[in-house]
Amino acid sequence: MAATTTTTSASFSRFSVISKPPSQPQFNLFNFPNRTESLNSRTGIDRFRCSAGDTGLFTKLGRLLKEKAKSDVEKVFSGFSKTRNNLSVIDELLLYWNLSDTDKVLDELEEALLVSDFGPKITIKIVENLREDILSGKLKSGSEIKEALKKNVLDLLSNRGSKTEVKLGSRKPAVIMIIGVNGGGKTTSLGKLAYRLKNGGAKILLAAGDTFRAAASDQLEIWAERTGCEIVMAETEKAKASVVLSQAVKRGKQEGYDIVLCDTSGRLHTNYRLMEELIACKKAVAKVVAGAPNILLVLDGTTGLNMLPQAREFNEVVGVTGLILTKLDGSARGGCVVSVVDELGIPVKFVGVGEGVEDLQPFDAEAFVNAIFT
Repeated sequence: MAATTTTTSASFSRFSVISKPPSQPQFNLFNFPNRTESLNSRTGIDRFRCSAGDTGLFTKLGRLLKEKAKSDVEKVFSGFSKTRNNLSVIDELLLYWNLSDTDKVLDELEEALLVSDFGPKITIKIVENLREDILSGKLKSGSEIKEALKKNVLDLLSNRGSKTEVKLGSRKPAVIMIIGVNGGGKTTSLGKLAYRLKNGGAKILLAAGDTFRAAASDQLEIWAERTGCEIVMAETEKAKASVVLSQAVKRGKQEGYDIVLCDTSGRLHTNYRLMEELIACKKAVAKVVAGAPNILLVLDGTTGLNMLPQAREFNEVVGVTGLILTKLDGSARGGCVVSVVDELGIPVKFVGVGEGVEDLQPFDAEAFVNAIFT
């Protein structure tokens, strides 16, 4: 489909605003009707109206994302198959467990958790909790130990990262900025998130804030076409990312968009200059919409515990509000999900469990625990 370039006012003259109308009817993931008309042109009672005083689109989207996480158990289950295979040894250990074998069994259980990247701190905490309950007589069978293990992991996720739903607030547009290192899957995650939110009834604008990588804007443009969203892009190679994002959010505010999804350049957490650029992007967005943006950090699940230093640094610089863990379907290191939540207290919002457009799944702690421990 050929892209058309339009500008809405003089203030956007330096930027391309590319309309990507869907070429066919969009599958409605949440059973909401597709919205083709502008919110500003609607009259009467608007079922998607959102203000600080009522339950609007943002609240509904959050609820529906949460419901979707619980309904897509099979996708999560299959996505964590490699981690589950690593941990299947636990079932064998507990099958013929008896009290005299406690130390040996717990040592092997500890090894299985470490191999799956639960990390030493979490692993020791879990194993010692189990040891205490076994010796006190609270756990008297292998099946009880297995359930206690699952409960320990679920409690860790719930206590430190319970706010897994996406909080979009009450101001429009809601702004979500996607950040992370190179190659983590930021642009792909943004595109999949746009698909999910668009089919939930939201009017989405994409902002191509990755002004360093030439192919990034092209990649995001393809996602705009696939999802039927519009996109704001810089017309010059030397455009500042903060300016591109600021103009996109201004357009979103003026034209009644519900959500602006902002892509950013991949950067090493050790690169001071590029981290400073993220601060500039955050400030530029906040000048247009007070309290924005929500910042989602994309972490590559195949790196396991190596993601922790990255997450700490990004969080210290810009304040991360949620995590997207990608490529977990290709990794046996799913335990890193527990470690990153416990270490940083930042909730996981989404997990990538496949290549498909619907394989960016809203994170549900209970579904995750059931997926890695059969």
